Amino acid sequence: MIALRRFPDLWRRLDVTVRDLPLGVLLLAASLLPVFQRHGTRLGGVADRPFDAGAAAVLALECLPLAVRRRWPALCLALVSLGFAADQLRGYHLVAGTALLIALVSTGLRLERHRRAAALLFSAAYVVLAVALARLGSGEPVSEFVTFYLLATLGWGAGAWLRTGRAAEAERRRRVAEDTRAAERARIARELHDVVTHHVTAMVVQAEAARYLTAAPDRLDQALTAVSDTGRRAITDLRHLLDLLNPDHGTDGGVHHGMDHGAEARTPAVGRLLTLVEQTRRAGQPVEFTEEGTPAASTGSADLVAYRVVQEALTNALKYAHGSRTSVQVSHGTKEITVEVTTDDTGSGATSPGGSGRGLAGLRERVDVLGGDFSASPREDGGFRVRARIPAGGSL
Repeated sequence: MIALRRFPDLWRRLDVTVRDLPLGVLLLAASLLPVFQRHGTRLGGVADRPFDAGAAAVLALECLPLAVRRRWPALCLALVSLGFAADQLRGYHLVAGTALLIALVSTGLRLERHRRAAALLFSAAYVVLAVALARLGSGEPVSEFVTFYLLATLGWGAGAWLRTGRAAEAERRRRVAEDTRAAERARIARELHDVVTHHVTAMVVQAEAARYLTAAPDRLDQALTAVSDTGRRAITDLRHLLDLLNPDHGTDGGVHHGMDHGAEARTPAVGRLLTLVEQTRRAGQPVEFTEEGTPAASTGSADLVAYRVVQEALTNALKYAHGSRTSVQVSHGTKEITVEVTTDDTGSGATSPGGSGRGLAGLRERVDVLGGDFSASPREDGGFRVRARIPAGGSL
């Protein structure tokens, strides 16, 4: 049973010529059977000739070239055509004449270059054969030769049609692969933006504040500790991204990193919101955090998107409204998660996000994919509001 299951794999590993040979051998064996002799293709009305040594040579010339029909289709067609011509001119009328139709289909499907020249040469050779058979035969009507030529053209056309279909399918798969790669690159870019921007922004703000604390060693030590903690979290999240990009990353010498830091990166995102808020507070941003409801048992990607919304909004608050009072409200419903982050205009700097806008645009895409609603706009009384309604259970 094991050997039978492995047979398809072993067969596919064989050279294509070896795999194509059995069809020719089968056709050759059928032509040797008495029941099939003189019942093959008959064109031109040449009188039947008994099977002799010449018939054996013709039989081999018609059948064995089928072994190279995929590797060298033009050579296969040329040899089989010669065998077929000899078969009809000598009057053997072997069943092996069917090999010509197989060769035509294979050539229409497999021939890469000089397709038109090959078709013209075959047509010219057929005209010569038809004239010779008309002179040697018993006066068969021209319509018989025309009908056979149309049948040969149909075989070539069938191969060409299959070729076109395969090319279209290959192009479709290539485009799907390119679109998939582009979507994956965009997803990775969003993840890198969310992770790096937030952590680096927090570190810059904390480092700037530390410059003015040289006279207060205790507070300076706290500020530098916050910078170190933020850097470690950035490294943890970046390692997690590397694990997603390359599952083998972290093996050998890096295994302990995946064990030490990967666990936190893989915990549910909403469960880490409090850690995110605390980090922002240590960077000097007053944040009020409220979480209502109980997270659903299965939220799909909604919890990660909710986390990214809060992360980006707090990053923008640090960058453009540093010191402004900030409110984070997260509400867990049975079918959705609602996130709202607001800042007022009591701090320093602008109260509306500037920069490239990539972060907010990325959040809008994430929420739209899950079928939710996203808005980010200035408040009427000053400050800025980011709000998202994220259906639970969807996946990115």
